[in-house]
Amino acid sequence: MAEEIKSDRLYETLKKRIVQLEYTPGQVLNEADIANEFAVSRTPVRKAFEQLKNVNLMDIIPRYGAQVAPIDFKYMKSLFEVNRELEGFAARLAADRITEDNISVLEDIINRIKSYDIETEYRKMIIEDAHFHETIFASCGNPCLVEILYYLHLHTDRLWFYVQKDITDINLFLGTMPQIVEALKKRDQEKAAEEARRHIDVFVERIKQELL
Repeated sequence: MAEEIKSDRLYETLKKRIVQLEYTPGQVLNEADIANEFAVSRTPVRKAFEQLKNVNLMDIIPRYGAQVAPIDFKYMKSLFEVNRELEGFAARLAADRITEDNISVLEDIINRIKSYDIETEYRKMIIEDAHFHETIFASCGNPCLVEILYYLHLHTDRLWFYVQKDITDINLFLGTMPQIVEALKKRDQEKAAEEARRHIDVFVERIKQELL
């Protein structure tokens, strides 16, 4: 049980480092170095590596080692096609089920984003954006949907961190988030779904501009 807890904690830490690009795409992670850093045996490290492989954040290469997965832009295109529809569905469900407390959480996130300097605090904005999405996920009342969306967001969040230096328009956040919250407050399911999809579309379009 102790080894299992260690591997789960290690997995969460390594996952965060990969998503936030503390470990860069293609970087090789040494099993012994990770074990020494976290003062654990190699067993939980191997398990954490396997968990990361299962969510496509790591490649295990025989006789070579564990490598942080590259960002596959063709795969990301297909992922966004799925993500925009499921985010819309989650927002639609949340419009009927979200609590007033969680609406307040969303409004607080927007207010914090307004206080940030996008030139120097974009990383904070990405984290706030993730919290915004997760609050809506938690409000949709569908555990299966939540599980799928959390997986998708491992990869979308990683891409946001990858392009962060090229994103300088705060309206990427503030141009769509308030409309989502307004629709949720009005319990307008169709509008909530529409604005959630638009939020994704705005990001995808900007990423295309920056990467092409």
